[in-house]
Amino acid sequence: MAFSGHIARKRFGQHWLKDESVLDKIVTAAKLQPDDRVLEIGPGRGGLTKRLLNSEASLVHTIELDRDLVIGLKKRFSNDPRFTLREGDVLSVPLVPFDGIPCTKVVANIPYNITGPLLERLVGRLERPSEMRYQSLVILLQKEVADRILANPGSSNFSALSVRFQLLARSQSVCLVPPDCFKPAPKVYSKVIIIEPFGEEEQIDLETAKNVAVLVKAAFLSRRKMLRKTLGSLQKFAQIEQAAIEGGISLKQRPQDLSPESWIKLSKGLT
Repeated sequence: MAFSGHIARKRFGQHWLKDESVLDKIVTAAKLQPDDRVLEIGPGRGGLTKRLLNSEASLVHTIELDRDLVIGLKKRFSNDPRFTLREGDVLSVPLVPFDGIPCTKVVANIPYNITGPLLERLVGRLERPSEMRYQSLVILLQKEVADRILANPGSSNFSALSVRFQLLARSQSVCLVPPDCFKPAPKVYSKVIIIEPFGEEEQIDLETAKNVAVLVKAAFLSRRKMLRKTLGSLQKFAQIEQAAIEGGISLKQRPQDLSPESWIKLSKGLT
């Protein structure tokens, strides 16, 4: 067998998704069409890869760090002309397939230990747009992170990540994934979500994005304190107060109580 004797490596955050119903839900959520080119990150032993190649997608481009898995994946899928594989660290290698044509969608069970920097590379940051522009990403990630991305203002899960992500993309839940759906089983629950990055016409301008990032970073350092306390040390606090009044925002609130739209209104105090 292509992967005979290979053992999941903890340092790579390897947990093979074995539940067929979850694998099917991931592919269904991606809504793959003949003109789609898919980027899969960390294909592992190819459980998801196989389903992606059985879809209508025109290309499945995979990136895998584990050299032993690279060998097994090539043995298993190299006969399919729609399969390509790049060996290396997804945080540093090119994301574009070898033919130079970008992928349109991302479908992946990503390693938990690189979730933060990987999401930044795929979706971007408020103050630094992503190098790529994907139509959608269907991602399996740790439930705790997914819940923060999806959280509503006022929720205990609402965080700086919530604000940043909700100003960059629309996101929705697909399904909850218990630990026993993997081998080896992780210690935490997971969740599959769909992320649809905003197009240029829906994105906030870069100056506003940078100002929101400054405010959110300062405020969420002490999420239990009122905004008047956490933002009071900023040089332009008087202007921020005026922006709050104009935007109908009380600075007696805590940062998790403000919607992404309210952060945009408050950011006018830094212009």
